[in-house]
Amino acid sequence: MPELPDLTVYLEHLEMRARGRLLQRVSVSNPFLLRTAAPPLSAAEGRRVAALRRLGKRIVIELEGKLFLVLHLMVAGRLRWLEGRAKAPARIRLALFEFDSGTLAVTEAGSKRRASLHVVQGEEALAAMDPGGLEVLEADAEAFAARLRSENHTLKRALTDSRLFAGIGNAYSDEILHRAKLSPVALTSQMTPLEMARLHAATLLTLRAWTERLRRNAGGAFPEKVTAFREGMAVHGRYRQPCPDCGAPVQRIVYAENETNYCARCQTGGRLLADRALSRLLKSSWPRSLDELE
Repeated sequence: MPELPDLTVYLEHLEMRARGRLLQRVSVSNPFLLRTAAPPLSAAEGRRVAALRRLGKRIVIELEGKLFLVLHLMVAGRLRWLEGRAKAPARIRLALFEFDSGTLAVTEAGSKRRASLHVVQGEEALAAMDPGGLEVLEADAEAFAARLRSENHTLKRALTDSRLFAGIGNAYSDEILHRAKLSPVALTSQMTPLEMARLHAATLLTLRAWTERLRRNAGGAFPEKVTAFREGMAVHGRYRQPCPDCGAPVQRIVYAENETNYCARCQTGGRLLADRALSRLLKSSWPRSLDELE
């Protein structure tokens, strides 16, 4: 799922290509994408783009007259900018937004259709779609800690809860927790002030560093390789590969369609966290530490 760094770079390129431009035509290839009927999508045609913004993990295209197109790419949704006669593959294409400067294509790989498009009128209607997560790059350590304390969750769940923090998902939460040297299953209610300050600093450093890195990688081209698994990540998607800080093999917890990656030596004092599926299968044979694993 595109997260804050990816969405920031998407928006920067859309600013260059679409802001002030006329949206001439919108066509939806898959009916599951469009989640609202009033105002109709056709109301967007013939209006210029007034602004672009991010709302949590959503991309918002503001058109003249305070009409908003709200895109949530979910897990496999991606954006492509097409110029001239270029076309997005029909098999994965969900929608086309044809501007007088080029065409924005929304695509989604795989068979599940989770990406969504809402058309809403007015700031009040747009605000109703905001989950309320704190914008961490704009928050100081005190506000960050207060949000952490507001509910008792594991750190992994807290960071990825869109009601608590905006724009952080599975990938960057792993990277943040590794940088902070904190366990993904540590409870927010049990964190010390020093740990909270360390987590806040790690969050800022991780998100800013990856935003700048993705910005440099894209250069002047519209970002094409938007993925949750990137070369240079410390632990996310690096199961069994060596931790860049200590060399221990990266571990994982698998749940549903997601997994949490972490370094046992750096983050959990050498303790292996129980995998919900595999640890139940192995029971007493499940290794409890890196020493047992080795």
